Amino acid sequence: MAVEVGDVAPDFELKDQHGTPVKLSGFRGRKNVVLVFYPLAFSGVCTGELCAIRDELPTLGDGDDVQVLAVSVDSMFALRAWADQEKYQFPLLADFWPHGGTAQRYGVFDDAKGVALRGTFVIDTEGVVRWKVVNAVPDARDLDEYRKALAGL
Repeated sequence: MAVEVGDVAPDFELKDQHGTPVKLSGFRGRKNVVLVFYPLAFSGVCTGELCAIRDELPTLGDGDDVQVLAVSVDSMFALRAWADQEKYQFPLLADFWPHGGTAQRYGVFDDAKGVALRGTFVIDTEGVVRWKVVNAVPDARDLDEYRKALAGL
């Protein structure tokens, strides 16, 4: 079942590229979250999207009130190598096992391909989904839409 605008975002805990557990509910009351699902590390469109987020992160919100969490089915070891290569400073979360379990809970898992679709959820400080977009695997997202959604919070 897909998560819709107005729903409370399903909580999860996944390990980041350093093996540190990150829990979505840990940001409640503190930060808005931009939850970005993407298919695979090291792929062209994913690299372009996450590099754009890396480069534009300061313009996505008001100072320290926005946390980007990027999620794929890759292992934390692949995510660490990719983060080091591209100098990503935000958490890359491994939805590795159960394979794509968090993407499935959000309704953005492609069963046929075994990867997440390009789903983005803007979650407010109370844990409520305020905006979402889901693109097909080959279709990049527009960062200006993230800015508009965050500006409305």
